[in-house]
Amino acid sequence: MLYLFRDNAFNNMLINPTKKELEILSKDEGIVTEFDSLCFITNVRSRSAKNTFVVDDIPLGVDQQGISRKEADKIVNQVNNYLMNKELIRLDKKMGMHNKFSFNCRLYITKEYSRIAYMWNNSLFAPDNINHPDIVSVYVPEWPEKIILIYPEEGVTYILGTDYFGEAKKSFLRMAMYKVKKMGGLGLHAGSKVLRVKDKNGTLKDVGFIMFGLSGTGKTTLTIHDHNLKGEEKAIIRQDDVIFMDINGYCAGSENGFFIKTEGLNESQTVLYKAATSPNAIFENVKVYENGKVDFLNTELTSNGRGIVLREEIDNTDDSIDLEKAHKLIFITRRNDIIPPVAKLTASQAATFFMLGESIETSAGDPTKAGQSKRCVGTNPFIIGPEAEEGHRLYRILKQNPDMECYILNTGRVGKSNSFEGEKITIEVSTTIMREIARDTIKWEVDKDWGYLVPKSVNGLDMDKYNPRKYYTEIEYKALVNKLKDERIEWLSRFENLDIQLVNSIA
Repeated sequence: MLYLFRDNAFNNMLINPTKKELEILSKDEGIVTEFDSLCFITNVRSRSAKNTFVVDDIPLGVDQQGISRKEADKIVNQVNNYLMNKELIRLDKKMGMHNKFSFNCRLYITKEYSRIAYMWNNSLFAPDNINHPDIVSVYVPEWPEKIILIYPEEGVTYILGTDYFGEAKKSFLRMAMYKVKKMGGLGLHAGSKVLRVKDKNGTLKDVGFIMFGLSGTGKTTLTIHDHNLKGEEKAIIRQDDVIFMDINGYCAGSENGFFIKTEGLNESQTVLYKAATSPNAIFENVKVYENGKVDFLNTELTSNGRGIVLREEIDNTDDSIDLEKAHKLIFITRRNDIIPPVAKLTASQAATFFMLGESIETSAGDPTKAGQSKRCVGTNPFIIGPEAEEGHRLYRILKQNPDMECYILNTGRVGKSNSFEGEKITIEVSTTIMREIARDTIKWEVDKDWGYLVPKSVNGLDMDKYNPRKYYTEIEYKALVNKLKDERIEWLSRFENLDIQLVNSIA
């Protein structure tokens, strides 16, 4: 690994302070909440995708911005010179617990922004090798220019001019996903869990799920939900954000903390609320009044309020962050018209929907476009390199593992029109569908327009209520189908070398 940044070049560095030391360093910058936790208010309150650049020594994807090595190195040299006499914190952590898919991570950050190191400390595991980092991020929030520079081959990221914690978190996950891809696996922006259920024959079995979804579309909610399972049946939560899949469908976990959206959080969301109200939680850009009262409903600071909660304080976790196999892959979308609550996909359809990555923009991505239609390959805005490579690799994994089944899950609405906001697909509907997928009780039929399977019936649900066709005339419905097909084909045409079989699977 090329060291763009060397410890011995700097005069004042605090190396691996304890969690308590980081808390003390950060306390003056925070607000003490009613839960005896800290909340920090930042200047930048979402990721800066438009200011993120990959040093273009490698082929780039359609939606990635490159920067010449000469130009990037010039900025890095200026930063390193600036840091010569700055007080710095160096923090070493470990991502993942798997013997193949784990990485030694090192963060350097200017001392006055110790709060970011304090939050990052809660997101990963204790290090077991602090001498040989695999991934390094250098974070200078006070830099006058907002720019993120990614050196994929060196495993180094420079984060400049933003004080949003998510940039630190994602810099390591982005780089790890790239490394896993080079190792022959897939880094996926997905949560993971096990549903231990009795199938239709009464046999108790563990069913592994991974859930793809952009921030704000319900991925965390569905990952953490217990699906109303009782007794011998239960949900076991593994990971919330990023996993590493091998060619056999094994999914290694990455993190020890969950970075949750807090907007609208209340006691009805029992699992998340309990973890968020622990003194070990750390908030960012959540409204806290002078008396320490936390108001999760107030979005005057931002609709992208966040919290780091410890995985061990999430009910229904166990001592593993890995998933033996992803038996069920769930592509979460959030649309409001003709996408049903659930559809079952063939391998080629699944790889296509991975490439489509259909959802809506959220406040976690671009708050100015929140609610608008959005497509993002793999619902993963952190891919480095040509996106089609990832779709093809997923397709090969699915073909090699026919026991892996794939589904679209719509968490939005059906039937939206000018006069009707659409029938809301509630959390209860989505979690019931996932439970019955695990139990293998759903009866399916072919959708004549799309070729995927849609449910004839789901135990406990009135599926006729969620049939998109009933809300439109035949002409209206066909027009919406044709419009969506055209949009999808136009999107897929952007990717060079994409297997034509994948494009044709939605036609």
